[in-house]
Amino acid sequence: MKEHIKKLHEIAFQKSRRIIGLMSGTSLDGLDIALCKIEGSGLETVLELERFTTIPYTEPFRDEIRKIFAKREIDFQQLCLLNPFIGTTHGEMVLNCLKDWNIPGADIDLIASHGQTVFHAPKKQHKLAGFPDATLQIGDGDHIAVKTNIITISDFRQKHIAAGGEGAPLAVYGDYYLFSKNGENRILLNMGGIANFTFLPATLDATTVFTTDTGPGNTLIDAYTRRFYHKPFDENGQIASTGKVNDALLETLKSLAFFRQSFTKTTGPEVFNFDYVETAIQKSKLPSLSRQDIIATLTRLSADTISDAIKSVIHSGESYTVYASGGGAHNPVLMDAIREQLGSCPVKLIDELGVSGDAKEAVLFAVLANETVAGNQTHFGEKEGVPGISMGKISFPQ
Repeated sequence: MKEHIKKLHEIAFQKSRRIIGLMSGTSLDGLDIALCKIEGSGLETVLELERFTTIPYTEPFRDEIRKIFAKREIDFQQLCLLNPFIGTTHGEMVLNCLKDWNIPGADIDLIASHGQTVFHAPKKQHKLAGFPDATLQIGDGDHIAVKTNIITISDFRQKHIAAGGEGAPLAVYGDYYLFSKNGENRILLNMGGIANFTFLPATLDATTVFTTDTGPGNTLIDAYTRRFYHKPFDENGQIASTGKVNDALLETLKSLAFFRQSFTKTTGPEVFNFDYVETAIQKSKLPSLSRQDIIATLTRLSADTISDAIKSVIHSGESYTVYASGGGAHNPVLMDAIREQLGSCPVKLIDELGVSGDAKEAVLFAVLANETVAGNQTHFGEKEGVPGISMGKISFPQ
């Protein structure tokens, strides 16, 4: 048996594994790095978040990604160059963290890398006959493995598509294993660039677990905050709080066909972008709408579409608790609007369940990597969007 195969076999049978989860989202804020100690697998998973940090991207680094990000026409050389460049950069960030934390690389069993999404194209979105669901994440795992000398698992979304999913949301697997609770219906809401939620039944029945994207989370708010105020996001909803929601624009934005599509569905900045908003402004005949009113309206759009999606899947007479995470959970204007619309359904922060909301997505990819090497397949029923599979490609350092 080759040495790296033997090592992977040994890792699989250890009592616990130390796994670094990496997440870089569509907001392009930076790289989330979560060092997790994980025992067991499936519903027996026990996770300790040992360390967490976010390393912000430099503006030049973001600019390089934006040259190809969510665009149908790109410079293919740029795409080709960024794949190893991002992988190597992420590997360097991991090494710097380990140095700062005074942890030897030899103490880490695995790296779980989500990579950087640059395009998401489910069939419901591209509508091209004969072509499958598709998504693309770059930041090559081999480059991370060689740079860090740590076995790396990456490119998780391709197996999901190959097995009949849309490549997203993947949080459902980690959500189910980490946060399910017997006797409580839980809805785990994540508001990154795109918002999604996972329904976790009080019965723990995996076949009734449900997940979907709902539409924009922060992506439109962030984009217009950058355009108007040269800031990365609307901190604490300060800009939205000074504006007034424009009902005409809001209704035009909500008229998009995506919001009428059946669940499960996924989306991305390919749909929710400047063109989408500017077209809606023109249709609403509101060329002089103030900057604050636009951002207030986009914030309400996220709140309304998130709340409408959740309300459409919950049953009267049953109680549910929503646990929020992601950048949107830090926006009180957005959170207050969601709480108001969900009424008697409590909306809390995921932090109450023992994992930082900022770390959650990176943690969940560590869980996916743990399942890849040490888990058993969980059957989630014959429904769209949650195939019972192990995901990720394994890259060895040599």
